[in-house]
Amino acid sequence: MVEMLKGIAASDGIAIAKAYMLIEPDMSFNKVTVEDSEGEVNRLADALSKATTELQAIREKAAESLGEEEAQVFDAHLMVLADPELVGSIESNVRDNKVNAEAALKEVTDMFISMFEGMEDNPYMQERAADIKDVTKRVMSHLLNVKLPNPSMINEEVIVVAHDLTPSDTAQLNRKYVKAFVTDIGGRTSHSAIMARSLEIPAIVGTKSITDTVVDGDMIIIDGLEGDVLVHPESSDVEKYNTKAQAFADQKAEWEKLKNEATVTADGKHIELAANIGTPKDLEGVKNNGGEAVGLYRTEFLYMDSPDFPTEDAQFEAYKAVLEGMNGKPVVVRTMDIGGDKELPYLTLPHEMNPFLGYRAIRICLAEPDMFRTQLRALLRASVFGPLRIMFPMIATLAEFRAAKALLLEEKAKLVSEGVAVSDEIQVGIMIEIPAAAVIADKFAKEVDFFSIGTNDLIQYTMASDRMNERVSYLYQPYNPSILRLIKNVIDASHAEGKWTGMCGEMAGDQTAVPLLMGLGLDEFSMSASSILKTRSLMKRLDTAKMTELAEKAINDCDTADEVVALVESYTK
Repeated sequence: MVEMLKGIAASDGIAIAKAYMLIEPDMSFNKVTVEDSEGEVNRLADALSKATTELQAIREKAAESLGEEEAQVFDAHLMVLADPELVGSIESNVRDNKVNAEAALKEVTDMFISMFEGMEDNPYMQERAADIKDVTKRVMSHLLNVKLPNPSMINEEVIVVAHDLTPSDTAQLNRKYVKAFVTDIGGRTSHSAIMARSLEIPAIVGTKSITDTVVDGDMIIIDGLEGDVLVHPESSDVEKYNTKAQAFADQKAEWEKLKNEATVTADGKHIELAANIGTPKDLEGVKNNGGEAVGLYRTEFLYMDSPDFPTEDAQFEAYKAVLEGMNGKPVVVRTMDIGGDKELPYLTLPHEMNPFLGYRAIRICLAEPDMFRTQLRALLRASVFGPLRIMFPMIATLAEFRAAKALLLEEKAKLVSEGVAVSDEIQVGIMIEIPAAAVIADKFAKEVDFFSIGTNDLIQYTMASDRMNERVSYLYQPYNPSILRLIKNVIDASHAEGKWTGMCGEMAGDQTAVPLLMGLGLDEFSMSASSILKTRSLMKRLDTAKMTELAEKAINDCDTADEVVALVESYTK
């Protein structure tokens, strides 16, 4: 029987495929006494062998898709599996205590994990604890005969179903096989949704119950245009959605014709349309969608895809690749924005009641200046390969900006004294995502070269609503007059000092917000690459003078977000 679930449409498109459940299996077991100890030792050997074969395949896949250096983390896992002391201890536990292999595995590995985690003066040994945890889970899955999900090993067309997707999960998804994904929780601005738009695959988030409704292998349909999920569709449903998918493909083909055109409004004004990227590999999407710049390069993925802090040279190569790849078009690079929901296994952050308001982004960078200096040096060295704009995230005070810029200038002076070429044309700006910074934008505008408004966080902080929480998703209101007033304040402040303002939050590609932002005088719109051509098509039909009138009415005459939406519709019909 067909079942329909409603969620939040997070990334456009239609997909029809089998469900791939990306959820942790039940790994519980009972400790039991066994008579046949050798049978248990053989079960253990079989599980170790299967885990080894599996890890070798994963390692090979990682080397192919991520590079040899990234794949080396799995060498450590393979070494753990082959460690005679560890394996011998588990076997002895089975034989001496006549317990099942599951119990022996857990007892011995827990002891090793506890021992290594306690070596606080030896980070290398502490990292081995994480390796043993990963390996134990893999061996246990074979003992219990349950499937351990691994998105990087998907080799057939599927729709990924999960409670939520972490940034590292989404980074492993292969567009060739993963046709869409759907989650229980999240909103349009959760990182999984943003990554889906970068991958240009349909996504629906915040369904509340998809993981309870679907089992592995179920046929499902994802309508990322409307936010609908159909489980066990009938042939008539498949036909209907295939037709809808074709209509969407035809619409995309129309937008495709604008790929090599400039973004010019109906009254002849040029506006810069840029793309948000996470890795140099995303440049292909920027070019295929006619991006005029990179308005946000999220460098934290360099850190998240690495087994340790990326070296200066590794970072330099990544930044250089993006600057060269854009062929003289500007690139805004955001310095490391770790914290909140973005964690690093090798960086121990304090447990916090509210990590989104805690120790993250520029706050970590200023507290860990050596790590920050490494990134700044890599950026400065890459600056000669294209127009570089450096942006500091999560800035709340002028003191933070001045401290960050001082470190940048110190590293520039050092490199110049070492005879290393550094561009003198680097622009230095900040992300406006904290209301405090938006309110005193006039003060910041005297010292920065540009602003880029990060609306995903600006909205959640202004409305005091967690953007990852679907229960308060109604408060994610980009068109609320309070948000529009903050944006206007920032744009006006930059223009008064002869500076420019861009926007790199998802609002920049929102088709209802675009007319308002044009009317407010936004200079640069940066969005998921897949939204560029659709936005260019819209802008070509809009007159900036009329949009200025629209924005003024929205800010001065409207009381609610719904009234603003109705006003936009009346102006853009």
